[in-house]
Parts: sequence; structure tokens; C-alpha cells
Amino acid sequence: MSTVRHCPALLIAAPASGQGKTTVTAALAAYHRSQGRRVRVFKTGPDFLDPMILERASGNPVYQLDLWMGGEAHCRELLYRAAADADLILVEGVMGMFDGTPSSADLAEVFDIPVLAVIDASAMAQTFGAIAYGLMHYRPNLAFFGVLANRVASANHADMLGESLPGDIRHFGTLPREAELSLPDRHLGLVQAQEIADLDQRIAHAADKLAQQSCVALPEPVAFSSAHAAEPRRSLAGVKIAVARDAAFSFLYHANLDVLRALGAELTFFSPLTDTQLPAADSLYLPGGYPELHLQQLQDNIAMRDTIRAHHASNKPIFAECGGMLYLLKSLTDAQGNRAEMAGILPGHAVMQKKRVNLGMHSVTLPEGEFRGHTFHHSMMEIPTAPIALTTPMRARGKSEAVYRIGNLHASYLHYYLPSNPGAAAHFFTP
Repeated sequence: MSTVRHCPALLIAAPASGQGKTTVTAALAAYHRSQGRRVRVFKTGPDFLDPMILERASGNPVYQLDLWMGGEAHCRELLYRAAADADLILVEGVMGMFDGTPSSADLAEVFDIPVLAVIDASAMAQTFGAIAYGLMHYRPNLAFFGVLANRVASANHADMLGESLPGDIRHFGTLPREAELSLPDRHLGLVQAQEIADLDQRIAHAADKLAQQSCVALPEPVAFSSAHAAEPRRSLAGVKIAVARDAAFSFLYHANLDVLRALGAELTFFSPLTDTQLPAADSLYLPGGYPELHLQQLQDNIAMRDTIRAHHASNKPIFAECGGMLYLLKSLTDAQGNRAEMAGILPGHAVMQKKRVNLGMHSVTLPEGEFRGHTFHHSMMEIPTAPIALTTPMRARGKSEAVYRIGNLHASYLHYYLPSNPGAAAHFFTP
């Protein structure tokens, strides 16, 4: 079997957040999918919300690529596997193109993926060319595919932007400033895909705008090599894990689920919002999400809270991340002061804040080993339980997160990336 596969690929980057990367990436994915091509999309860095949009556009699961959280070999293997059956690979960047360590530019350079830069041109004219020039030449080893102007006011505005570009920069195209092309957001980022009633129409509209400009030609193929990743030992063979998945608990990495399946676990999914009991399971996985948006429904579902408490009382493992942890507290209060009773396994209370409380990449060293992941939340929690560990922020002035264990319950604000230590991940779910 060949250890190198070739597939056209683009990394969609920008000079800052909020420039329209997700819209452009989704539009490209939808257009090429409409032409019968198989499109695989990745998201740079830790993110749950953008991938939901990109999955709708591409029709395929979206995985994260992060050189720190998952490691270069893991990212390499994901790209290699995608290239096996894809006609196009798209990677949406994170923040600004050179922001963070590692950055979107670092990822593009490691895998030699050409960059398409998206620039919000709504409040500029000739400066558009200067920004495009800086993005292209700031790091000479980057392959630069071209630039797209987003939120363009008129045809005359588009002409000015195009004329500002140096001759060696490809003008990929424009998207107009239209409400139909925007994606709604809330405190943690974009609104979840299933909550946007006309999402498919918005994506198709953006795809049509690009197609009308004949700027959707496939890029040149990129060579993706295998990292020869070994499968982990099947230490969870025969273990049944019930995974919460609904509008309140939706922050799930596909790669985490892949790890659990590779370890031999059998996964079943349930809804703490609408189900009244857990499926037959040895262990429980409560991921993050938006429990604060569903307080009344979570409180009213007494039967589900009772069955989760019974699961814990039986000393069966529970692995809870961020919103999943908030659901296990005595109470949760939203930013408007509405308070609801939660499962009551963790002896604490949390209150949603108007501003972000913590954000960043973190590692944590536990008895099972070291894990990497990220934190991103708007709640403050008070709990008398002493933590078993504190996370280590990647940033020098970052704020640590506490990790709690009560019996076989493991809970933290940390969103774990289980591929960072697949073998040790089994310990969280071993009965």
C-alpha cells in the first residue's frame, strides 16, 4: 500500500476572526459536493460549532487538526486517510492566519497546503491589497493560493479591491455584504447548525455567488503521507458507553468517539432532554454543550436525573466535560437569573456570566497519564470538593481549571482530546 496519497487541498485563512472563513469554506464544500465531488473538511484548532456548519455543507464528518492538541503525526494520519477517498480537502483556519502557537499558517506550512485568504473588505478599499500582500509575504515558505474579498458593497467596490492587488496575487473572487450570507452567533460562537432553519439555503446561496464568478476551480493536488499510526489495545472490549447527544450536549469530537470505538467500546447515544432513562451501559459520557439554554427541560426530566444518580450510586464510571459537569451540579443559573435544579451528584452550583470566564489550550497530568484539550466557558462554579489536579494552561498567563473525582465520576471544565493519550483514555470508562 502506498504511503503517499495526492488530493487537491486548500486551507481557508483570514487576518482575524469574524472575517467569514466558515461561510467561504462551507460555500466551497457545498459547490464541489453539488458537482458530484467527495469533499472532506477539517477545522483548525479546538472547535465544536463551526464543524457542525461544515458537516452540513460537505455531507461528511468534520475532524479537528491541531498540532499541539493532537500532534503532527495524528494530524498527518487524518489527512492521509481523508485523501484516500476525497476529491477535495478543505481546512478552515482558526482566528487570524498567524495567531496562536501553533497557528493556521504553521499547519499549512507543515503539510504544504496552499492558503486561500478571506478578508472582510466592508470598510476598506485599496488597503485590501496591502493586507493581502502582507499575508502572502509575511512567511515566505507558505504556499499562497489567492485572496477572496468578503462583504463587498457593490460592483464598483469589488473593482477597487481587485485593482489594489499586486500582480502576483490571485483574486479568487468576492462575496457581497448580504444578510442572507451571514451565520448567526451567540456567546460560545456560531449558533448550532440544527438551530438555523434556513442554513442549507444560506450555504447554497454563498456557493452560487462563487460559482457565478467561475472561481471554484480545483487547486493542485497536495501529497499527504502516512504517519503509520498504530491502533490502541482494545482495553474497552465489551464495555458499553452511553453518550449524551442532543441540543444541550453536543460538543463531541468525532476523534474522541473513534478512540473509544478503537479501544473496543460499544457506543449508544441518548438525550438527557427527552429520554427518561439511560440505555443499558457500563459507563456514561456527558460532553459539553448548552445546558443553560435548556434549564427548565433538564429540571423537569426528573426520571433522567434519577437514573443518572442511580448509575453513579452503583459506582459506574461517569466522564463529564464542561456543560456535562454543570448538569451534575445541584443547580445551574443562567445569565438572566433563572435557576434550575440539576442532577445533584456534584455538591456545587454554577452561574452563567455575561462575559467569558476562561479560554485556552490546557494539559493535565492525572494518575492515568497526561492529556491535552481546551477550555471555553462563561460560567462560574462554586464547589466545596477539593480537586485531584489542576490543568496547565498553554499560555503563560492562562487560568488553570480544577479536575474533580467523586467515586467513579471524573469532571472538569476541560474538553479532553482523547487522541492525545488514547491508551490512558480507557481508564475513564473502565467499570
